[in-house]
Amino acid sequence: MKNIQYLALLRGINVGGKNIIKMADLKASFESMGFSDVTTYIQSGNVMFTSAEKDKLKLARQIEKNLSKTFNYASLVVVVSYQELQKIVKSAPQGFGGEPDNYRYDVVFLKDPLTPAEVMEQVSLKEGVDQAYAGEIAFYFSRLTSRAVQSRLNKIASLPIYKSMTIRNWNTTTKLLALMEKENL
Repeated sequence: MKNIQYLALLRGINVGGKNIIKMADLKASFESMGFSDVTTYIQSGNVMFTSAEKDKLKLARQIEKNLSKTFNYASLVVVVSYQELQKIVKSAPQGFGGEPDNYRYDVVFLKDPLTPAEVMEQVSLKEGVDQAYAGEIAFYFSRLTSRAVQSRLNKIASLPIYKSMTIRNWNTTTKLLALMEKENL
């Protein structure tokens, strides 16, 4: 059976001095769970790995249980396959990521069963500053850099749905895809 390439996006590690986890320790933890081809990217908890397991929810539960126990924190992980990450990047709204000098771009990755449409219903936007798009499997958010302090993106943290998402900027998202594509050559 062929292994599937996955990306685990950890939420809330190495942010503001909390839940500090060294990437070497994180990699070792994933390897101890039996995953192969484990690599990490930057300190914010991006782990690429392969597994024969096809059930992403089962994978996420396994990873969360192991990380919570190993690193003594309440782990939340969003798992996406290589194919899903390709789709997320290719399905971004037209022009998304195209004006990095004027806008900040973020991709909001969602934990099942939360959907982009549900997020869209609950997020408020600051007119003239924020733009949001509900994709098929991710939520896209951009804000005008010159008025970023007025953005309502930070208000998302006060919503109950915040516990079922993790956010990566567009540069990190596209870099993760490039790294995974390199493994698929």
